[in-house]
Amino acid sequence: MPKKEIKRKQSHQAEKKKSVPLIYRIIGAVLILALVIFFVFNNLLKKEKPEEEYMFKKEGELLFLDSLSSTKAKIDIEIADNDFDRQLGLMFRKSMEEKQGMLFIFPAEEMQSFWMRNTNISVDMIFINTEQKIVTIHKNTKILSDQSYPSSAPAKFVLEVNAGFTDRHNILIGDKVNWLGTRISF
Repeated sequence: MPKKEIKRKQSHQAEKKKSVPLIYRIIGAVLILALVIFFVFNNLLKKEKPEEEYMFKKEGELLFLDSLSSTKAKIDIEIADNDFDRQLGLMFRKSMEEKQGMLFIFPAEEMQSFWMRNTNISVDMIFINTEQKIVTIHKNTKILSDQSYPSSAPAKFVLEVNAGFTDRHNILIGDKVNWLGTRISF
């Protein structure tokens, strides 16, 4: 075989070797891009539905008591006793049942203030001191609002129940609360 023909065949084989890896590189790049797109869109879809992640979790029961220690109402409570849970609160939830509430527990008894940012449920906010006495009630809060709802006296606990609950059950400032089956400590 002449040298020119051998060189041509070798050159042709070298070109084939170069073109095959290029095809693999293109296929590889397309697959990587598809995986990235899949994971990005999959995560975005999960973030659009936080209400599925944050459902009511019963962690105890709470009694509302009048001045004679007679029970006015009893509800199931979910507890928010760390920074993350207190900041999240009832945000993004679509509903809460009549006999449910969220009890926020703070490290110290002091003036407290809440807002309704990203909260779709209007609530009654009940501020409670270390003696388990109701010191402030804000009724029918405005949803999706940055309006401030402060306590009128130092409070260690804040209970959120459905709007109108305090009127329906005649819950008043000065009434007491008592909890059952919880990990609440002073």
